Amino acid sequence: MRKNIKLTALAATATALTLGLTACGSSSDPSSAKADGGKADESKPLVIAASPTPHADVLNFVKDKLAAKEGLKLEVKEFTDYVLPNTATEQGQVDGNYFQHKPYLDDFNKKNNTHVVPVVNVHLEPLGLYSKKVKSLADIKAGQTIAVPNDTTNEGRALQLLAANNLITLKEGVGTGAKLSDITDKKGLEFKELEAATVPRALSDVDAAVINGNYALEADLAPAKDALALEKAEGNPYANFLAVKDGNQNDPRIQKLAKLLNSDDVKKFIEEKYQGSVVPAFGTPAS
Repeated sequence: MRKNIKLTALAATATALTLGLTACGSSSDPSSAKADGGKADESKPLVIAASPTPHADVLNFVKDKLAAKEGLKLEVKEFTDYVLPNTATEQGQVDGNYFQHKPYLDDFNKKNNTHVVPVVNVHLEPLGLYSKKVKSLADIKAGQTIAVPNDTTNEGRALQLLAANNLITLKEGVGTGAKLSDITDKKGLEFKELEAATVPRALSDVDAAVINGNYALEADLAPAKDALALEKAEGNPYANFLAVKDGNQNDPRIQKLAKLLNSDDVKKFIEEKYQGSVVPAFGTPAS
């Protein structure tokens, strides 16, 4: 999920978000779900930050079809990056978020001294290798360029996908934290590191690109049929989950949303809408 970022840029962005949400009259405030264990005001809408696809799609399904039966008022705020949802959650500008996987969150908390924690897993978006210039893995040759996400967790994830498909060789035991410097045999390939959200837009400028599942869907790519190579879902550690600032896990509104996100109705919605490009990840621990 997302790139290394200078602390000064992060602080400026977070400040801009705070001002923006205040100007928009956000119905959420830090007192609505107290991190010190105080009782949340259940009459207030639960505000969740989410990536547009598929996260906001899933939340809006819950909002439109399921929330009223549980007495839950749900508000969805869409973000197109992987930093602001966590800073907004940490600062209490939103009550939680749904956009990320555990390796990304662990890395983010460590680098930014934030305290965001998972609540429940919801779905998995398999990472894929795509191209507008070649039709198969066999067509990828020495001298060609592959774009990869530049954030710590997703770059390692991308390199593991390439290694699993014999396009590169990595140092033994390097794991999901792999970097370009861990490639022992590039097999003549060149690599271009880009912010995850911008990789789909660069697809025409490179020979192939490793793209996150949500950004592939937003770019009208169908991972299940368009990818030259796709991550396996079985045993995959990259399930996306509902997350909150530590201390807010027992907010009754969060508990209601968690229950709905792991419901049979949501499972059916994901399976029917995404046809294997996004898969449910219920029943596996989110921590």
